[in-house]
Amino acid sequence: MWTSARIALLAVVLANPVYAQEAGQTAEIDLTGLPELGTPDWLSDTITRPHANVATDASVAEIMVLPLDAIQLDAVGLLPATITGLPRGLWGASETETLARLMRAQPIQGLPAMQNFTEVLALAELDPPLDAPAEGSELFLARLDMLLDRGALDPAQALMERAGPTQDGDIFRRWFDVSLLTDHSTRACAAMNANPDIAPTFPARIFCLARGGDWSAAALSLGTGEALGQITESEGDLIARFLDPELFEGEPPLPPDDTLTPLEFQMRMAIAQRPDMTGMPLAFLYADLSPLAGWRAQLDASERLTRSGAIAPQEWFAIYTSQGPSASGAIWDRVEALQALDAALLAGDPIETSRRLAPAWEAMQDAGLEVAFADIYGERLLRTPLVDEAGILARRIGLLSPLYEQVAQSAVAQNATERFAFAIARGLPPEATRDPLDRAIGAAFAIDRPSHRYSLFLENNRLGEALLRAALVLAQGGADTDTDDLTDALVLFRAVGLEDVARRAALQLHLLRG
Repeated sequence: MWTSARIALLAVVLANPVYAQEAGQTAEIDLTGLPELGTPDWLSDTITRPHANVATDASVAEIMVLPLDAIQLDAVGLLPATITGLPRGLWGASETETLARLMRAQPIQGLPAMQNFTEVLALAELDPPLDAPAEGSELFLARLDMLLDRGALDPAQALMERAGPTQDGDIFRRWFDVSLLTDHSTRACAAMNANPDIAPTFPARIFCLARGGDWSAAALSLGTGEALGQITESEGDLIARFLDPELFEGEPPLPPDDTLTPLEFQMRMAIAQRPDMTGMPLAFLYADLSPLAGWRAQLDASERLTRSGAIAPQEWFAIYTSQGPSASGAIWDRVEALQALDAALLAGDPIETSRRLAPAWEAMQDAGLEVAFADIYGERLLRTPLVDEAGILARRIGLLSPLYEQVAQSAVAQNATERFAFAIARGLPPEATRDPLDRAIGAAFAIDRPSHRYSLFLENNRLGEALLRAALVLAQGGADTDTDDLTDALVLFRAVGLEDVARRAALQLHLLRG
C-alpha cells in the first residue's frame, strides 16, 4: 500500500530547546506571492448548486450546535498520530486561510524529502486550527488540492471517502472527478443518483444516464441542455459523439483541447480519441498507468508521477522492468540502462554490476529519479562488493536511501564529499567548507545549534505553519535560495525533533545539486 511504501515514521520531540528569535528577524513570508484560495483549473462543473450543508458564512458563531455524528472536515485524516508522531494540535493558533495558502503553495515537484513530508501533513489526523469554523473545509480542500495537483489520486480519494464525499458539494465535485480518472465512474454516478441534494449539471447528468444504460434519457437531456443554453457547442459535439459514435464515422476527430476537464477527458477516451498527454495535469496521467494505455505511455506517466511523489518508487520500477525496450533514444535508453544493471545484480555479478552502475545512475539523473532509484537499489548495492569508482557511487546512492545512517557508520569516507555527507547522515558537524550551499547545510548541524527565525512561530503555537514555511524554502533546493533561509529551515526541523526529515533533506541538497 502507498502508506507503508512511501511514508516514513515521524517522531516530533517538542521538548527540545527552541532558541530565541534574533532581533529583526520575522520569518514572515509575503502571502501576496502565494496562491489565492480556489480550485484546480481542470475540475469539472458536475453540480449546479452548493450542497445544502455548505456554510454560506465563514464567520465563527458564538455558540455552535452540531449533530453528534457531524464531521469536522479540517480534522479528517488518514494517518493517526501513532504513525506520524505529529502532535494533534500542530496547526494551533495559525489562521486557517494562511495555512491553506501555504499548503497550496507547496510545489508540484521539488526536493523529495519535502514532497514526502508535506504529503504526510496533508494526510495527518490533526485538530483544526483554533479559528476554523466548525463546518469549515478550507484547509481540508487545500490539502486535497495539493495532492490532486501532484497526481496523488489514491490518497486523495481515500481522504475524501474518509470525510464522506456526499456531505459537501466542494468535496463531491473533487471526488466525482477523481472517480472518473481512476475508472470508478459507475460508483460516482451511483452516489450522485442516490443523493437528492446533489444536482448534477447537464453534462454530468447525461454522462451518468449513459453509464447507467438509459441512452434515450441521455439524448433527451442533451437536447434540453442545448435548448436551455446549458451546454456549449463544443460540449454538445463531444457529448453527441459519446452517446452515438457510429453517427460520426468518417468525420474528422474533435480538435485538440488543452483545457479538458476529467468529464470531457473520460468522454474522449470512451470514443477512442485519446488526448495528447504532453503538458496535461498530473492527475490525468493516472489513466496511463494502466497496461491498456501502452507501455510507452506507462513509462512517461510513471516517471512524471514519481518525480511529483504521487506514486511509490516500487510502482515506477515495476513498469520500468515489465518489458524489454524495442526502440532507442531518450526514455528507452534509460529503461535499457536500468534493466542492464538489474540483470547484473540478479546474476550476482559484482564486476558487471560495477560496469553497469554508472550508466544507470546517469540515466536516472537525466530523468530526475535519483531518490526513487536509491530507494529501490540502495540496499542491494550495499550488499554487492563493487570495484573501483562503483563502490563510491554505490555509497552515494545509499546516502540518498532510507539507509543513509547505516552507510555512514559502516564505511570510511574516501573524499571530501563523502566526509561531509557521512557527518550529516550521522547528525554530526561536518568539516568546514567554502561551498556556500554546504556551509548553509553545515551550520544547521553545528554543535551549538544556532537560533532560527521560526522561533516566534513556535512561541505562539504556530508549529505547523512554521513547518509549511520551512518546507517551502527547502523544496526549492539550493540553487536560488538564500543560504541563511536554508539553514534556518533545517534548524527548525532539527529543533522540533524531525531529525530524519532534516538529515534526508540536507543529504539531498548536498548530493543532488545541479
